[in-house]
Amino acid sequence: MAKFQFQARSLNGKIQTGYIDAKDEPEAKVRLRAKQLMPMTLKLVANAPGAKKTGSHEISALGAIFAPKVKTKDLQIFTRQFATLINSGIPIVDALKILSESTSDQLIKEAVLQIKASIETGKRLSDSMKAYPRVFDDLYCNMIRAGEEAGIIDVILNRLSIYSEKNEKIKNQIKSAMTMPVVIVFAAIAVITGIIVFIIPKFQELYKSSGKSLPGLTQLLINFSDLLRTHWLGILGVLAVATYFIVTFFATKEGRQALDKFLINAPIIGDVVQKSSVARLSRTMSTLLSSGISMLESIDIAANTAGNCVIENALKSCKESISVGRPFHLPLSRQKEIPQMVSQMVAIGEQTGALDAMLGKIADFYEDEVENSIRAMTSLIEPLLMIVLGGAIGFILVAMYLPIFQMGDTVVQ
Repeated sequence: MAKFQFQARSLNGKIQTGYIDAKDEPEAKVRLRAKQLMPMTLKLVANAPGAKKTGSHEISALGAIFAPKVKTKDLQIFTRQFATLINSGIPIVDALKILSESTSDQLIKEAVLQIKASIETGKRLSDSMKAYPRVFDDLYCNMIRAGEEAGIIDVILNRLSIYSEKNEKIKNQIKSAMTMPVVIVFAAIAVITGIIVFIIPKFQELYKSSGKSLPGLTQLLINFSDLLRTHWLGILGVLAVATYFIVTFFATKEGRQALDKFLINAPIIGDVVQKSSVARLSRTMSTLLSSGISMLESIDIAANTAGNCVIENALKSCKESISVGRPFHLPLSRQKEIPQMVSQMVAIGEQTGALDAMLGKIADFYEDEVENSIRAMTSLIEPLLMIVLGGAIGFILVAMYLPIFQMGDTVVQ
């Protein structure tokens, strides 16, 4: 991004000056018009006040995680409304104006206003949308491009809305399945911390008054309680620093690959991760192919939406074979990360000439499988958590009552 110093006239005739970020001068003019300013002069500046250095490290990986994001529900509503307006015969520019006034999401609102201004200068809708990847991803832009070329933008928008609904359903299922285990873990941590910080010191005073040496297990727990109470600030600091470095690492390409590889090979949750990724890429490819996107482009886009680097790399490795004319199912069958049933159904789809429909059926099947796997995972995780947490609390109770048991033995003797 470059920075331009501008002088522009507002709608009420006032002259305004300032700075605006843009790739080039035409885009700077588009952005000014989107703000209802008529540009008078534009000057490229190198060291403007508040200018940011550009380059590969302009936005840190951690910053990208916490950057504002468009809510899937808001984008889904926008897409559905856009389809309805276009289907009603309203021109794209007018439809975008209406949508910019009705949407509540600020990112969508700003993007739509600038896309509208861009279209008014003669650019295509798909090209204008590509300038805002935080709102409209590659899948969205490529499908809009296919809709423009075929003259069926309203149909494509409806397909995008349906795709978004199904994709969001899978995400919500996984989130709802993990909510209860996460709540149980945090509640147990709070209870155990409370016991260690507030209850154990009471026992410690009792044992001191007896004047007898404590068993090793009890002494170990008391030492841990003292450490937690006297150095809690330092412990919190260490945890905060460790969390920062872990999050930063997982935000990098290498970290994401390591995490995805661990998740897909992990017991219990690995099956859910694999099936949800296969369902997502199948749904994406089905939507793209039925919209007229080429096989190679569909593979690239679907791989990026799979949600797991292992599945993404497995799908992308099929491109070379397809580019020389081989059927899709042949390289797909050699990918151990992709279930064999997928390649077998793809082979049938290629033979019948209905690959997009077959991919849709694969997505339906694996979406149901994800739902069943989540139920099975939840029914297994919760008892395991109860056993682990019950064991931890049992350990604390035994350690604290062990001296009392020993006192009883002494009295008996």
